[in-house]
Amino acid sequence: MKKIKITVKKVACYQDLIDQYENPLEDACDMKEGQVFIANGWQKPQGFCDSAWESLSPFVLALAHGSENFYDGWMKNKKSAMISCNDGFRPVSFLLETMKEGAE
Repeated sequence: MKKIKITVKKVACYQDLIDQYENPLEDACDMKEGQVFIANGWQKPQGFCDSAWESLSPFVLALAHGSENFYDGWMKNKKSAMISCNDGFRPVSFLLETMKEGAE
């Protein structure tokens, strides 16, 4: 099974929606742009957001098992995917990339 590199590419924050709809949170998302995680197959990387993992894990698992070219040419790199978490207040966009054998 291949390892998958997960890079935080964009962190958004919709303060107007937070102010209008969200109850105050003590521990909101703490992902930072440029942060990198390595998934070993289906295993969630240590320190990775549980909610974001729910959104990403099907794609991570597929890439780890050799799938590629999602949605008939959606990505320039057929061994990758750009997936966002499901947080409507603070969506985070992640680049998933299949790693070459022996890379870490």
